[in-house]
Amino acid sequence: MAGPSVLLSVSPMHKLIASLLRIDEGEVAFSRRGFVCEKPEVRDRLEHVGRTFLQGYHSALAVSDVPEELAALGERLDRIGPDFLGFAWEGAAMSLALQDSLSLRRRRFSRFLAGPGRRHAYMLHVGYGWACARLPWLRRRLEASLTHLDPVLRWLAVDGYGFHEGYFHADAEPGQRAGRASLSDQGRHIFFQGVGRSLWFAQGANAGRIADAIAALAPIYHGDAWSGIGLACAYAGGASPRELADLRRLSGDRAADLAQGAAFAAKARQLAGNPALHTESACAVFCRMSCDDAAALCDQTYQQLGDPRPCAYRRWRESLRELLMSHTTEYAEQIL
Repeated sequence: MAGPSVLLSVSPMHKLIASLLRIDEGEVAFSRRGFVCEKPEVRDRLEHVGRTFLQGYHSALAVSDVPEELAALGERLDRIGPDFLGFAWEGAAMSLALQDSLSLRRRRFSRFLAGPGRRHAYMLHVGYGWACARLPWLRRRLEASLTHLDPVLRWLAVDGYGFHEGYFHADAEPGQRAGRASLSDQGRHIFFQGVGRSLWFAQGANAGRIADAIAALAPIYHGDAWSGIGLACAYAGGASPRELADLRRLSGDRAADLAQGAAFAAKARQLAGNPALHTESACAVFCRMSCDDAAALCDQTYQQLGDPRPCAYRRWRESLRELLMSHTTEYAEQIL
């Protein structure tokens, strides 16, 4: 009896909205975006990330807030291989958030997050930021649009917004893109973390070009951008051991920010249960520790936050960066 009721839960208007929200797969092709990547295997990998995001996005179209439908969506997403699984959940989150904002039934995202998406909370919040980037009434009041979300993880939506702007508007001056939303000082720093993540794709995972692109940003946001690079590199992959070492060298005095981003990637994968060898490699080079140890530091610093409201996410990043800086300094002294 459950089958027919689920099928009837989506209205004709919602089906129309879903059809209008479809995104052409060509939008994530490097040739369409104007991205350059000298290594075909790296380009293929990073383009596959985009295709997997859209696979999750389209899987969630025309899904209502009925628990059975949301559970079935989670089961479909879990069939994707562990390397790319998180990107599909991120895309699904964007889709559900968009549908919530364009319809009278606004419980898809929250119910998905509380149910099948609990293990993917990091990626779902990032995906929510993508939805905000596409809707002017959410984007213009971005931080106010996130107050119903977790007081710490909501800032990942701002990161998602920054990534969206860097990915789809790579030629635009980042400060201008940030100005499309009403962002606090903390919000602008996290926006540039998202911009940093987008550079992993826009610069084809090329360490030299990434360093040049970050150097062109306002110096106050260099640490944020390197944090985004650490997160993207460790989560998406695409770098050889030598290229990981090059990134760490080029990050200079921002190496702890790079490590902090990698640690966040390790925690996101640990929570979701989708470990990856390239995340382990990135943590070994950037953090000088295993993924599990980096994730444990994320937990330790999160638990020390106390009141999560004032500048919570930024304080979390700073505390984690300080611990990683201390650890990598000790490591360097031991090998000298």
